[in-house]
Amino acid sequence: MSTYTDANTLTDKLNDLLEKTYDAEKGYKKAAENADSSNLQAYFERKSKERNEFGHKIKAEIQTFGNDVDKGGSATGAMHRTWMDVKAFFSADSDESMLEEAIRGEKASVEEYKEVLKDTALPPSTSTVLTQQMNQISTDLSNIKSLEDLK
Repeated sequence: MSTYTDANTLTDKLNDLLEKTYDAEKGYKKAAENADSSNLQAYFERKSKERNEFGHKIKAEIQTFGNDVDKGGSATGAMHRTWMDVKAFFSADSDESMLEEAIRGEKASVEEYKEVLKDTALPPSTSTVLTQQMNQISTDLSNIKSLEDLK
């Protein structure tokens, strides 16, 4: 990284990604609480814990640069969780609806990771962490179809 401004821009990008990661963690936790299928509950709980771990690794990268970590989740994330609650309440097939929302959210996450990874000034450690996380999300997306049969 060449300048202080580059570090601040990177930190802003990482804080945005961190915020969305914690939003996903909370969303998966909420989905686990609302799911009827024990298989889906287990999947959502695993994804919630995974996002918590992702968040800790992103936080560590931010702190490596000596910058502050933003706390909390986004308003968009809170609205998405509320939408999942409403869908679960009104939908005849709430497990399917929540799984569809999870797939949509995972696809958006992969795109967000790709956007941050486009930054050629990323330190190697940050690039490695983010690439590993993005690959894990992509792998889960590839395997998620099997959960539709488990509902």
